[in-house]
This record gives sequence, structure tokens and C-alpha cells, in this order.
Amino acid sequence: MDTVLSGIRSTGNLHLGNYYGALRNFIKMQNENKCYFFIADLHSLTTHPDPAMLHENVKNVLVDYLAAGIDPEKSVIYVQSDVPEVAELYLYLNMHVYMGELAKTSSFKDKARKQPENVNAGLLTYPSLMAADILMHNADKVPVGKDQEQHLEMTRRFARRFNNFYKVDYFKEPVAYNFGQELVKIPGLDGSGKMGKSEGNCIFLSDSAKEIKKKVMRALTDSGPTEPNSVKPDYIENLFTIMRVVSTDEVVDHYEEKWNSCEIRYGDMKKQLAEDIINVTTPIRERILELEKNDDYLRKVVTEGADRARENAKKTIADVREIMGFKSF
Repeated sequence: MDTVLSGIRSTGNLHLGNYYGALRNFIKMQNENKCYFFIADLHSLTTHPDPAMLHENVKNVLVDYLAAGIDPEKSVIYVQSDVPEVAELYLYLNMHVYMGELAKTSSFKDKARKQPENVNAGLLTYPSLMAADILMHNADKVPVGKDQEQHLEMTRRFARRFNNFYKVDYFKEPVAYNFGQELVKIPGLDGSGKMGKSEGNCIFLSDSAKEIKKKVMRALTDSGPTEPNSVKPDYIENLFTIMRVVSTDEVVDHYEEKWNSCEIRYGDMKKQLAEDIINVTTPIRERILELEKNDDYLRKVVTEGADRARENAKKTIADVREIMGFKSF
């Protein structure tokens, strides 16, 4: 059985893109692997989040994970900062990581360009912290998106470098988790690429039916096609992409036919799309409303999760300290 590790930044509620992009696959893989899911509150510090909202964001992500189907009886769910060994391993790895290679990463250059007033050391060493998360559990596989592939390759490099420097075969070189198919990329409702919190174009799993209808009816459209079987503009194709994952084949075929015959009525399509999204998210939302009131259960989940995660973490840190030459008097 493989060890699989996945993390999500504690930046608030999960949305439809998270769910169809990867979360449904996470739910399936917990039945076949030893899975660790963590909420990356340490990683979120690179953006200097409001301290008053940090815990609330962690709670929102935890509740959404559980409501969507991650099972703490099958998987280990924990908050990153509840496992202090992560920060210790992060320190040790940084002694074998070089500024030049960190400064060349695409994500660092991109974020430094977007936030020139906040190019902090944590942003530079983000790949080291990600490597510490993964190597702490000696994970075999890590589900990552395209934007994280370079970081995973760096984790393999850091693992090799540690092993070679200390002449050991301790850390595994993790590979990207392959779900056996191309992951679905859910577009935003504004026609500007993928769905995302920062873009403000998403539907949250916790949104009410009223909120979903309002968001969908505001989605960007036009006056409709003027030529039969014409190519859809990106912002129209986005609506069809979402419909393909939440609606039945019959519904999708119906609106494809209406598009191709230039008879499509976007108002009808949006109403259908909103209804189908509501059907998918309502059970999750109802579970969210139950869970967010149950602080005792949430505390139990993360406390037990941290204890289970620290079983690995303590052993890893003890081994790494011995390998590096730390000895007690």
C-alpha cells in the first residue's frame, strides 16, 4: 500500500473547481492507499494573512474536506502547524538547499513579480517547506497540479542530495499521483480561465441555492451564435464545461444541439446549470452546516490526526538527527 500525501492552503472555503479538480479523486484514493491530508497554514503565512481569520480559514477547509467525503477513520487529517517536526525538518533541509535554485523556480519569480512589496524568505523557501511536508512521511505519491510539478521535482532533488551527502538511502523520491485520467479543470464563471478564490469567479461548496443561482445567472454570455455548428467562444465553452460535470448527458446534448442550431437561450441554460450545481452541492452544504457547529468533533479529528501524523514525524526527525550527527550528551 502506497503512502500518499496531499495538502491544501488554509485560504478559506473549497469551491466547485477544487471538488471536481481533485477532491473527488482524493475520496476514492483513501480506500486504496495510506493517505495523509494536511491543511497548510504555515504555507499561507507567505501572504501575511489576517491573524483574526487564520483559524477560521483552517476550520473552513477542515469542514469542507470532511463534508465532501474525506474520512478520518480511513485517512489522517491534520493541521500543518500542529506537527512542529515539520518546521524542524524544514530547517535541516534548508541547510542543503541553495538560494540560486530557489530563486529560479517559476512560482517564486511569478509571485515576486506580483507582490514586489512582500518578497519574503518564506516565499523563497516555499519548495523546502513543501519538501519537508512530503519527506516527513516518506510519501510515495503526491497529487499535484501543473503549478506544483516543479516543486515536486525539487523535493526529489533534495531527497537525493540528502541521501548522497550523508551516504544513506533514507528518503524516497516521491512521484506525482496519477489518477489514471486527465484531471478536470473547472473554469470560472467570468470566462477568464480556471475557477479560483482569488479570481472571485467561483462557486463554493458552502454556497446556498440562492447564491448559486445568482452567480450562475451573472455568468458572461453573448447574443448567441449566428452560424450553425460554429465554434464556441471561451466564455461560452466554460459554461458547457461546467455543465458536463454536473449535468446528465441528455441535458448536455440538448444544449449542444440548441447551440449548433442557433436556438440556444442562455437564460434557460443558466437556470438548468444552476439547478444541477445545486443538486451536486446541497448534500455537501448540509453536511457543512452540521459540522461547523460541532467543535468537539472537529477538535477530536485534528487532535487525533496530529497524534497520528506525529508518529511518523517523530521517527523521521530522530532518524534525520542521527544521520546528520546530532547526539545527546
